[in-house]
Formats: sequence, structure tokens, C-alpha cells
Amino acid sequence: MSERFDIPELSVIIPVGARHDELEELYAEYQRGLAQTGKSFECVFVLDGAHPRAATAIDRLAARGEPITVVRLTRRFGEATALMAGFQSSHGRLILTLPAYHQIEATEIGKLVRALEGTADLAISHRSPRAGGAWERFRRRVFHGLIVQVTGQRYRDLGCSARCMKRGVLEEISLYGDQHRFLPVLAHRQGFRVVEVDVRQSARDRFDGAYRPREYAHRALDIFTVFFLVRFTKKPLRFFGMVGASTFGLGVLLNLWLAVDKLAFGHALADRPALLLGSLLMVLGLQVFALGLLGELIIFTHARDIKDYQVDEIIEYRAPGSEAAESPAAEASRQELPPSRQLLPHR
Repeated sequence: MSERFDIPELSVIIPVGARHDELEELYAEYQRGLAQTGKSFECVFVLDGAHPRAATAIDRLAARGEPITVVRLTRRFGEATALMAGFQSSHGRLILTLPAYHQIEATEIGKLVRALEGTADLAISHRSPRAGGAWERFRRRVFHGLIVQVTGQRYRDLGCSARCMKRGVLEEISLYGDQHRFLPVLAHRQGFRVVEVDVRQSARDRFDGAYRPREYAHRALDIFTVFFLVRFTKKPLRFFGMVGASTFGLGVLLNLWLAVDKLAFGHALADRPALLLGSLLMVLGLQVFALGLLGELIIFTHARDIKDYQVDEIIEYRAPGSEAAESPAAEASRQELPPSRQLLPHR
């Protein structure tokens, strides 16, 4: 493969799933918004499954010589997997994810890009003012309220797919399933700095369909997954130990009550289901606790390979005149670091 010299500053990833609008029209709008940023860009379309009409529209864009890359997945894997597949085929220092349907005004894209000029690593969109009925507002309030309760992080529009981030964010975080919604939560846990940017909602951002009951069940399970990933990934015994100890303690209390009832009041135990329940709770509690211990052993074994932090900068202060005594190995090590992370001598 020949070396790529014209690396763009911005890589735009557009996953195309079951919900998508007319891509040629949408691309033209995005292109106008991207041109206002003043940065060179490439566009990566990821076809998540078979979408013949979308594929035809993308082929027409390619025939016109547009700077696009097309990634076709063999079947539908979900938006999170599509984003990661698009990332693997991108080259830009900044990654911009945009939906394949109208969600924000294209002229607002520049706000997301400019947000990374400060200290932020990830800029997410908040559609404001937000259109929608009473049920939609209630559903959003419940969803984001649960996120606050289980993670301690407050966001207002995790459902918006328009996000801009530095390349290192997706290099450190691997998304799967439906975790694309929780990318800001996972990024914050990893030590990245997340900002929320108010953008105008597209006038054509309308979803007239209805979610099936199982979709709500899936979102609840996703929130529980994120809760475990954020709170207990490196401390599984805290979760399983708490659950196991509570279950075991409940079983002990129940059996103690039965023992007192037998000794003090002479009630028989053979025909009482509570004895079986108490014994079952004790055994179950020990098993859950042991599962936490097993998790701790696995984490301890792989602790060297797990990185859950980000280094902002490393500054080494040396005594005056010590630069000349620096060893060749140390000099080579310093040169291997990115320019923004080199060990800077104090002057």
C-alpha cells in the first residue's frame, strides 16, 4: 500500500443504518457546513447492512469525484460497530460523527470543531431549542435522569449522533453493541475532557415512528451495563461482594429467626419453606461473593494491560546545566513522544 501524503485534518464518519434520509442531499448540506470550518476533510460512509438505495446514492457521489470512502459491512452490526469500522478507515486528526439523517443544522458543525481548540477532547451536541411532544420530553428526562443516578455525570442529549473528538478518544475506547450513545460517559471515565455544545436542531429532525417495548428494555439493560463499566470494571468485588454479602446476610438472619422460633417456641422446622429459602440465600450469597473474588483475580492478572487514565503532560525539571549530560537513550526516548507530550526541560 502506498503511503498517504494528503492526510485530511478532519474525518467525517456517517454510519448508514435502517434510518437514513436522501444521502446526496444530506451530503451537500454537510459539505457546506464542513467548508465553513476551514479544514480539509474526508467523508467515510459505513453501510451497516444491505441498503440498496443508500448504496446507489453513495456510488453517484463517488462518480462525481467527492472525497469519500465507503465501508460495507456484511450484515447489520449496529451503529457502534459501524462507527469503529469507519474509524479504522479514517485518517484525520479529528473525528466527526454525523447521522445519516437530518438531526442538526449543518451550519452548526463548526461549533463542534471549534470546541476542540481549547482543552476539550470530545464535544457532543445538545439540540436547543429541542422540538418534541410531551411523551418525548418525559422519555428524555427519565433516560438522562437515570444516567445521572448511575454514573454521576449530567448530559442533556446523549441521543444526538453529531459529535467531534480527537483521534485518541476512539483509539482508547472500543465501542460495541449500542454503546455509541454512552461514548461521552465512557470517555469521561477514561479521563478525557467532555464538553456539551448547544446547536440548532434541524427543522427536519422528526421521528414519527414508535419504539417497541423491547427497545425500552434494551435501553434499561444498556444503562445497567454502563453502570457496571463505569463503577466496577476494575473493582468487581465491590459490586459482587456487596450483593453477595447482602444475600448471605439475609439468609443468616432468616435462619437465625427460625432457630430462635424452634428453641423458644418449639415450632417444627421440617415443614417450613423458610428454612429452605434461608439456606438457599446463604449458598447463593457465597457464590456471588466468590464470583467477585474471581473477577478480582482476573483484573489483578491483567492489571498491567489495562489503562484507565490519560496523561495531560509530563514536565521534568532538571538542574541547570544537566541538559548536556543527558544520555543518548533518554534523548531518543524523548524524541519518540508526540510534540505536545515531550519532556520539556525547565529553563
